[in-house]
Amino acid sequence: MAASNGLEPFKTFASIAVPIDIANCDTDQIIPARFLRRPGNDPEFGTFLLHDLRFNPDGSEKDFIYNREPYRNGRIFVADLNWGCGSSRENAVTALRANNVRSVIAPSFGDIHYSNCIKNGVLPIRLPSEDCETLRQQLRESPGAEIAIDLDTQSLTGPDQTVYQFEIDAFDKHRLLNGLDDIGLTLEFDADITRFTEQYKARHRWAS
Repeated sequence: MAASNGLEPFKTFASIAVPIDIANCDTDQIIPARFLRRPGNDPEFGTFLLHDLRFNPDGSEKDFIYNREPYRNGRIFVADLNWGCGSSRENAVTALRANNVRSVIAPSFGDIHYSNCIKNGVLPIRLPSEDCETLRQQLRESPGAEIAIDLDTQSLTGPDQTVYQFEIDAFDKHRLLNGLDDIGLTLEFDADITRFTEQYKARHRWAS
């Protein structure tokens, strides 16, 4: 069942990947606080992602890796320790989605950011620090290299074809495989809800 906000099911996916060599990249770096009041459908929302790392005050681009070709087309980030720490702002994931980023790979995540990723169809993958560093090095050395992810088998294939296994909670995996947001999860029980409502009305006709 598709989610009410049109989340795309995550099954297998391959993309150019972007190495983000910033430890403790917090949610204020991912999307600065001054953009939090802007609606998620703002046509400029994509520019808010990592904004102060990517742009000068006059709007010109800095020499940041996500501004360079071909990395600017990447839909997978490989990050350093503690990606998404800091405040709980869900807009950080909205900014990722506005740039079509489907997955972030990192040794560790801020707990709330990790949860927000799952709820919004972005796959957060935890790998050991040494594996993430290896992947980032390969991506730096071979711009445009791709990473392939198979959520069903919980595996990803790096640029050198090394296969890495990752762990994910079964419930989170179910959500992502089926593209379910919170409303979509509730609608999975639509028949049960309808049956309960009918039985309740039958038992409590006086309340109708």
